Amino acid sequence: MTADDPHGRLDDDDYPAYTMGRAADMIGTTPAFLRALGEHRLITPLRSEGGHRRYSRYQLRIAARARELVDQGTPIEAACRIIVLEDQLEEAQRINAEHRRAAESAKPPSAA
Repeated sequence: MTADDPHGRLDDDDYPAYTMGRAADMIGTTPAFLRALGEHRLITPLRSEGGHRRYSRYQLRIAARARELVDQGTPIEAACRIIVLEDQLEEAQRINAEHRRAAESAKPPSAA
């Protein structure tokens, strides 16, 4: 499992992760905002060996993007949906680029 797996356990020695308070400070928000993102299932805190909630760097990037959208006047529910769609678009573009590279490398050299 990776540190970004919302259902996984976090090995503190392998992945940097931050407590709720530290994570909120790092992105300039409040713990209540992070809890709200969790309620909308955008991010789910990881659990350290001691059972403490922690947030990975990946989750902090997601939360920071949500904070940007909310600060611009987007309701939190809509901000969460936008981020999920942006993530899906990015993944689709990555897969498309991989397929194009594979198709180009499989083409036989043309006679000059």
